[in-house]
Amino acid sequence: MTFRQNAVRFVVGVSVVLAANIASAELLEKIMTAGGAKVQYKVVLPDGYDSAKAYPAILALGGGPQTMNTVDGVLQRNLRAEAEKRGYIVVAPAAPDGDLFFYDGGRIFPEFLKKILVDYKIEGGKFHVAGPSNGGIAAFHVAAANPKYFLSVTAFPGYMWQPTNDKLLAIADMCVYMYVGENDEYRWHDEMRREAEFLRSHGTVAQYSVERGQPHRLETLAGANAGRLFDGFEAAKKGCRQPSK
Repeated sequence: MTFRQNAVRFVVGVSVVLAANIASAELLEKIMTAGGAKVQYKVVLPDGYDSAKAYPAILALGGGPQTMNTVDGVLQRNLRAEAEKRGYIVVAPAAPDGDLFFYDGGRIFPEFLKKILVDYKIEGGKFHVAGPSNGGIAAFHVAAANPKYFLSVTAFPGYMWQPTNDKLLAIADMCVYMYVGENDEYRWHDEMRREAEFLRSHGTVAQYSVERGQPHRLETLAGANAGRLFDGFEAAKKGCRQPSK
C-alpha cells in the first residue's frame, strides 16, 4: 500500500471517529439503578453534541407527582428547546416508586448524579437544578442535601421543604432564583420571600420575582419565554456571592 493510500485511510478513519462523537440534538430515554431504586429518566443533548466536550448541565425535576408525564411537561414547556440551542445537557428523572424527591425519592441522590457524571462530561462536575411547583420544592431539597453537586437552584415556584437555617445555609454559595405568580396562593409568596431575604442576608445572590398576572403555572417562563431561566443559569457562572460592601 502506498503512502497516499495510507494517508487517505487515516483521514477517513478520523472522520468516522469524529462523526461518531458529534450528533444532532437528541432526547434519550434511559433507566438506571440508584439508591436501591430503578429510576427512569430522560436526557436532552444539545445541537451538535460532542461526547468529547464538557457541557453545562441541568437536573430537571417535574412538578405534581413527579412522574414521567411531568418530566415531559417541564422539558417541553421550559427546558428542551433552549437547552438544545444554548448547548446544555438536561437530565430529568421521574420519582422512583412514586416517592417524591423531597420525601423518600431523594434516596437516589447522590448516586444518580455520580453515574450521570460518568456517562457525560459536565462542566466543573456540577449541575443547575430546576423545577416547577413540587419540582421547585424538590430542587431546594436535593441541592441542600447534596450541595457539592450544584451551582444554582431555580424554582418556579418552590421553596425549601421543612426549612431550617442549616438547610438554607447549605445552598448559600449557589445562585438562587425564585419565581411565583402574582395570583398564586399566599403560602408560596410568604415562604419564598422569607427564604430569599434570609439567603440575601447571608451574602447569597438570591432573586425573588413575582410574575405579574400569573397563576401557579407560569407562562412567563414557558415556550418563547423560557430563555429567562437560562439567563439565570448563565449568570450563575459569574459567581453567586454578593459583592462585599
